[in-house]
Amino acid sequence: MTQSAKALILEQVAKYHQEVAPRTEFVPGVTPVWPSGAVLDESDRVALVEAALDMRIAAGVTSRTFERKLARAAGLRKAHMTNSGSSANLLALSALTSPVLGDRRLRRGDEVITVAAGFPTTVNPIIQNGLVPVFVDVELGTYNTTADRVAAAIGPRTRAIMIAHALGNPFPVAEIAELADKHGLFLIEDNCDALGATYQGKPTGTFGDLTTVSFYPAHHITTGEGGCVLTDNLVLARIVESMRDWGRDCWCEPGEDDTCHKRFGYQLGTLPAGYDHKYTFSHVGYNLKSGDLQAALGLSQLVRLDEFGAARRRNWDRLHDQLQGVPGLLLPRATPGSEPSWFGFVLTITDDAPFTRQELVNFLHTRHIGTRLLFAGNLTRHPAYLDQEFRVSGDLTNSDIIAERTLWLGVYPGLTVEMMDYVAASIREFVAGR
Repeated sequence: MTQSAKALILEQVAKYHQEVAPRTEFVPGVTPVWPSGAVLDESDRVALVEAALDMRIAAGVTSRTFERKLARAAGLRKAHMTNSGSSANLLALSALTSPVLGDRRLRRGDEVITVAAGFPTTVNPIIQNGLVPVFVDVELGTYNTTADRVAAAIGPRTRAIMIAHALGNPFPVAEIAELADKHGLFLIEDNCDALGATYQGKPTGTFGDLTTVSFYPAHHITTGEGGCVLTDNLVLARIVESMRDWGRDCWCEPGEDDTCHKRFGYQLGTLPAGYDHKYTFSHVGYNLKSGDLQAALGLSQLVRLDEFGAARRRNWDRLHDQLQGVPGLLLPRATPGSEPSWFGFVLTITDDAPFTRQELVNFLHTRHIGTRLLFAGNLTRHPAYLDQEFRVSGDLTNSDIIAERTLWLGVYPGLTVEMMDYVAASIREFVAGR
């Protein structure tokens, strides 16, 4: 295809987007107010079509460009794109079991501290690697755990900490990173809900040994499906790359051969001398790569990360201001020293409220206002975990309250000021009528 033909097609794609992009006026009680969603514009549609025209269907130069730019934006050295944020979590935790780490590697039966009030895919990799989750409670209001709770959970078999920044609100990661360093523990930051947040002036994701990001449409930027593992540690980065790419020992990019100039010069394991390095496997790995179509969308979205974060904070602040003093509701608060990149607006129904969570949810749904629960609430109460091995440090009182009385509302950039005002007015009306 000539460049002029390609340019003409992309010009038509841009015009097509202008014609089909929804411009529906917000009608209270009719137009849905979703809790989350992707915000896609003309440049996103053009980026996807351009990648398709170039037939960039596997991971290649666009993926590597996106990884490099994302790492720079996140303040880290290396990024490895994956097919989901859940896969990113699996890779990050699995990397800590690598024989390359010697005596520091995590082994079956070792413990990993995490929170009970979270999303399953922060915890599942612990179980899937034969490790033992140690659950700690969180605070109401911030919905994050504390350094004191983590310190109390450390035992003789504790080897790592893996915690998510709750709904874009950073946990006290500097203090917990200090604890990890003091006790020789690995720290993984699940940053899937908090890309763009800071703690003590430093980006979340830059405190731990590894961090993960999700690009599912609900998240801060999207590639459709996708995620990423990031780190400053080059040894861990190499392990992540190997485990993501089938577990192979070779580091050639797709379509490349003999980058090391020793393709047939190795003797590894008990293989014959000179066995092809491209087919030598040093880890029990997966194929969790993404592709250039997703990366093309990611590059288009990445330039709007700051804009999206500002819109999330604007919407969160507007709800917070208008719901101050409403009886029966515990409002969320930022962790001291943080600037969140909010994923949602959390409400907990107080124990003396004259209404239940379900009654509020039902009312909001009649107004076409979408809600979500705070993920698992308390993972230890779910069917999938009843017969799993885990340890609980302290009690999970607040996690139980979250399971029974907490919900969250959307603040994503696709929601307008008018929508936020409508949500707040609807909640005030409901409470006033109880």
